[in-house]
Amino acid sequence: MSKLIKRTHFCGVLNINNIGEEVSLNGWVAKQRSLGSLIFVDLRDKTGIVQIVFDDSIPQEIFDIAGRLRSEFVIGITGVVRERSSKNPDLATGEIEVVAKELVLYSESETPPIYVKDDDNVDYNLRMKYRYLELRKSKMQRILKMRHDITNVTRQYFYGEGFTEVETPNLIKSTPEGARDYLVPSRVNPGMFYALPQSPQLFKQLLMVSGLDRYIQIARCFRDEDLRSDRQPEFTQIDLEMSFVEMDDVLAIQEGYLKKLFHEIKSIDIELPLRRMSYADAMERFGSDKPDLRFGFELKDISDLVKDTDFQVFSKALSSGGSVRGICIEDASDKFSRKDIDRLTDNAKHYGAKGLVWIRIEENEIKSSVNKFFSQEELAEIAKVFDAKVNDLILIAADRNKVVFDTLGFLRRHVAEILGLLDDSKYELLWVTDFPMFEKDDETGALKPMHHPFTHPKSDEIPMLDEDPSKVNAYAYDIVINGYEAGGGSIRIHEADLQNKMFKILGLSEEDCQQKFGFLMDAFKYGAPPHGGIAYGLDRLVMLLTEDLDIRDVVAFPKNQKAQCLLSGAPAEVDSEQLKELSIATDIEE
Repeated sequence: MSKLIKRTHFCGVLNINNIGEEVSLNGWVAKQRSLGSLIFVDLRDKTGIVQIVFDDSIPQEIFDIAGRLRSEFVIGITGVVRERSSKNPDLATGEIEVVAKELVLYSESETPPIYVKDDDNVDYNLRMKYRYLELRKSKMQRILKMRHDITNVTRQYFYGEGFTEVETPNLIKSTPEGARDYLVPSRVNPGMFYALPQSPQLFKQLLMVSGLDRYIQIARCFRDEDLRSDRQPEFTQIDLEMSFVEMDDVLAIQEGYLKKLFHEIKSIDIELPLRRMSYADAMERFGSDKPDLRFGFELKDISDLVKDTDFQVFSKALSSGGSVRGICIEDASDKFSRKDIDRLTDNAKHYGAKGLVWIRIEENEIKSSVNKFFSQEELAEIAKVFDAKVNDLILIAADRNKVVFDTLGFLRRHVAEILGLLDDSKYELLWVTDFPMFEKDDETGALKPMHHPFTHPKSDEIPMLDEDPSKVNAYAYDIVINGYEAGGGSIRIHEADLQNKMFKILGLSEEDCQQKFGFLMDAFKYGAPPHGGIAYGLDRLVMLLTEDLDIRDVVAFPKNQKAQCLLSGAPAEVDSEQLKELSIATDIEE
């Protein structure tokens, strides 16, 4: 092994206060420039870059080694810090440089398949295949450092509030929690399977039954579901639970955490208490249970105004129990051509909409895609509901409420993005509360829990479980940041009889309940405290606080859209002997 130069400083922390000091640095060569009798090397480590100077005052052997340095060679140097004659204002260390007197070459590098620089616009698959090179970029180093800092602040805060960190199992029983489980075969129990946890939900409730009182865990979770820009198959939750609490108690603790988090990580002081909005209000006003409040474009219901129309798109939607609603895009009509609106309409169809109606407010006329069905006076009445002014554009959807909400909820954010209204450095936080207990399955029409079957119904609505369960709301709450659900939780059911009633409403037999949840129900027989909690998506929090809205960038080794790791080649086939040990056959006929 070559001699190791013991580091005294990191590259990116040197400044004018270090002038005259002898320092020892280790890192990667970012760039080398030779000017004959002078060689300049940009040396990079996780903290940044500093310029190293090699001149002819050093031994020829060292100078020769410096002359053949190339990008991504790994070196150590010792030298003296001096002020730069030509300063670089774009570099944190741009006022100084290090004059080298010792150099050790630890290892050489082939020409990298990707450049190690932040603005390198390289194909995503190539970046993921060489992720260890991607992670050398200063942007990625900053993200990983912020993720560490967020985790550190989290632990500090909750430890200070009396929470105890406990690890829960990763090999558990498969239970229905909304998404598909990842299954793990058991070698010692042939034909039997573990599941990887979608969340530690049941175990953290058991910890409350165990008398722990306040639990926290930075928990790894797994869900076999389709991926998107803010979702990965394996992810990390900030998972916590509290005993002897009501909803307000849980939210108060969380607001203290969020205030500390934003102050420590972003130097932003958020105002408390955070605003609250009911699920029903969020859907009516924004078409989403995770509304982005950084801009307007609130939904307006014009169903009553157009209930007598001959326009069949509206009348058919209303006669089938749906609604007619729209958004007004202020002072933007001239920014959307007819072709642009056609593109918006095509996007809306992905959410079930059959089309969009548009209305343009012009100086002396109101133009619309439904001019032949509505007079200028009737269009003016519609415009009045939206408080529309000259150069405003109104977009209207008519269908089942779910389709209308999904469509307009998407459109208001999509249009805001097109208009450059989504400032990721600005943060709007709110609690969305009072979620329905149940929602109907689109295919079967059966009731299913909106969150999970352990969510506690609102106390004054429990009698309605026998009359009309679909009208019951829950003590459930989500923390929403800039249109993203950053976390969600609820007060849990701790009464065995109420939990059994919930299972019955969901169509689970006593045998099903015992088979799937028997260990939890058995625990409830021995005294369960009132309890509730929340789980934050750590990856999503990092994504929001780094202002990088692709979750793959905040995970060290992410999966692609097919849940593949391009770096390691997972998932991969295994040999027949391994499968035989696990009693697994893969030649199943369709």
